[in-house]
Amino acid sequence: MAEARAAVLLVALLSVASCLPLGPAICLAQDRTGIPTPTPAPTSIPAPISAPDVGHSNAVSDADGEALRALASRHFEAIGRGVARLGVSDAPWGKAVLEALHDGRLAVGSDSDRIVIRENGVARDAVTGATLTGDALRRIRVNNRIRGAIRIALAERALRANDVSAREAAAMALYHHPGADALPVLDRAMSREKAASVKRALTLARAAIVLKTGAAPGQERAAVETLGKSGRLDARGLLAGVASSSSDPEIAGSARKAVASIDRRQRLWGIVQNVFYGASLGSVLMLAAMGLAVTFGVMGVINMAHGELMMIGAYATYATQYGLHRWLPGLETWSLAVAVPVAFGVCWLLGIAIEKGLIRFLYGRPLETLLATWGLSLCLQQLVRSLFGPTNVAVTTPSFLSGSVAIGGTEITIGRIAILVFSGCVMAGLLFILRRTRFGLQMRAVTQNRRMAALMGIRTARVDALTFGLGSGIAGLAGVAVSQIDNVSPNLGQGYIIDSFLVVVFGGVGNLWGTLAAAMTLGIGDKVLEPLIGAVSGKILLLVLVILYIQKHPRGMFPLRGRGVDS
Repeated sequence: MAEARAAVLLVALLSVASCLPLGPAICLAQDRTGIPTPTPAPTSIPAPISAPDVGHSNAVSDADGEALRALASRHFEAIGRGVARLGVSDAPWGKAVLEALHDGRLAVGSDSDRIVIRENGVARDAVTGATLTGDALRRIRVNNRIRGAIRIALAERALRANDVSAREAAAMALYHHPGADALPVLDRAMSREKAASVKRALTLARAAIVLKTGAAPGQERAAVETLGKSGRLDARGLLAGVASSSSDPEIAGSARKAVASIDRRQRLWGIVQNVFYGASLGSVLMLAAMGLAVTFGVMGVINMAHGELMMIGAYATYATQYGLHRWLPGLETWSLAVAVPVAFGVCWLLGIAIEKGLIRFLYGRPLETLLATWGLSLCLQQLVRSLFGPTNVAVTTPSFLSGSVAIGGTEITIGRIAILVFSGCVMAGLLFILRRTRFGLQMRAVTQNRRMAALMGIRTARVDALTFGLGSGIAGLAGVAVSQIDNVSPNLGQGYIIDSFLVVVFGGVGNLWGTLAAAMTLGIGDKVLEPLIGAVSGKILLLVLVILYIQKHPRGMFPLRGRGVDS
């Protein structure tokens, strides 16, 4: 009898030992006779969260397990406690669980407390990520209070991130959406934060919460000073509300002073932004007028088709992008860089052909030259309409030129910065050609005294053809730049030809430094006057001022020097 009892005890111990690990598929059970029989382990019901099958890398701590069990509750108070615990948890799966709960994608098994994330029709274990099937799920409901708690919990997790930019972005998110519940989170984050930029963002967020919610009585004045010193435009509305609604006259007065300070700061940054936009416009005018200054200065030709050469450069950019997209998609990102030599080459060859086929026969006859080039511009427009259609074509801006840079209280687009740099590079290259090459020496000689240059053996006809080609190529480069900021259509050049001639005459015919000075003067003057007296009135005033200046100085700001210039 004792031996039988010992045998039964041994079998029972073996049965318990075989059931301890969670992985085996079979465990021992006993039937009514006491004989142990193998029984398959249940597979349809997942294991409870209190003993999850998560392995060593996904082990759930006691606090995280309590949080998950709270989320599985049907009561909002318990769910709120679970959200708060996940906010202070370091579990790697905590963020995904909170986001799924906020989006209504978090569920719990109907007959268990396993938390499941549903996404695209697939249910996955929230902890292990394992795909689950065959279990009825109940969606975990949330209300607005729970959604606010989720936002705070996500912010608290983000404020503990290793990336400084992520912590700063989380702080600014709390600044833009201030809530009294976030104040303890900010205080904890400020006590451990070391990065200066994140500390500034946390201080701004805390000041916004204090003024918006009144969560920290007695700290309103310090909050007003903090937001006033920031100079941020989005802080002005909050301070204006405090100035009009605060019952404390000292706080209201401080808020009004802070609003006035922000207004002064924004006006100054507005001037800076207008100056930058003016410089950007000036760089475009400089590109458009640079080639015209060369041809007009050297050859004395009034080329009314110069704007259409810009238009052809813009269409060459479009054709280059289209060709790379269709046949060499790997180079599509660099299509704009490839378009620069293509546009220059196409317009350079076209310019030489125009000079040899039309302009050469009209030297010394400025009225006929003006009419002929005007007719040529109409022909080029119609040719482009026949090839590409009358509507605008889309020229894509590369990804590396998209976006903007925040400088103080203004936003500066990267594309316009690139155009400024590109204009400077084109001018530097043209100055190098004029000052450091044999062709540049011959061009300057013809510009200063054509007859003397011919007597010295310079082939003036060849210089004229190459100069007209160079000016046309620069117009093509201007078209590449303009394609990034303007609509590319057959009428593109008409908007720049008049301003280009104005820049050339105002700056001094044939002088590149005069072209630069005139372009920047007109561009910056236009953008500075526009918010003061309007766009149309500003252009009229600039035109009147230029006319008055030319009456006093007919040769422009930087006239050329030379014995043959006056003739």
